[in-house]
Amino acid sequence: MYDKFTKLTSSAAPLPIENVDTDQIIPARFLKAVERKGFGDNLFRDWRYDAQNRPVADFVLNNPRYSGQILVGGKNFGSGSSREHAAWALYDYGFRVVVSSFFADIFKGNALNNGLLPVVVSPAFLHRIFAEIDRNPDAKFTVDLENQTFTVDSTGESETFDINPYKKHCLQNGLDDIDYLVAMRDDISAFEQQ
Repeated sequence: MYDKFTKLTSSAAPLPIENVDTDQIIPARFLKAVERKGFGDNLFRDWRYDAQNRPVADFVLNNPRYSGQILVGGKNFGSGSSREHAAWALYDYGFRVVVSSFFADIFKGNALNNGLLPVVVSPAFLHRIFAEIDRNPDAKFTVDLENQTFTVDSTGESETFDINPYKKHCLQNGLDDIDYLVAMRDDISAFEQQ
């Protein structure tokens, strides 16, 4: 089970880098655990820390100017190997939404399966979001899952995004695929009785 997602208003962390792959999100050497906990500590590990394990001051997640539950990434976010741990790391770190103009399909599916909402916006709107964060690091954005909109709060500019209806239902109710089936236990039993 995951946190239910209906509407989120938050500031955002900008990561305007294209082709961020899953090995950059969570390096392979941290994939030994099988539980979904603790992966946030190593999110973007090789970008967040230098070889001596010191924080890299100019990396966005080490910059106190930026915070929030939204990560705004460049085009083709989540490419590379199909590791589910990338979604685990983002969620465990505290992100609930990742925004990009394009996601790798497997990453997008893994995100949706793990309580993380991938929001696809147009390249022009993505540029506008980055510009708003650059103008004001505390800028707020609202993600409305019911209406499938992403809004820049200061201007009211908004775009709609697509989501599979089943995955939307699961996110709204904090369910993964197993939880969804368990919630249907009575319906399944009734069907079997017919």
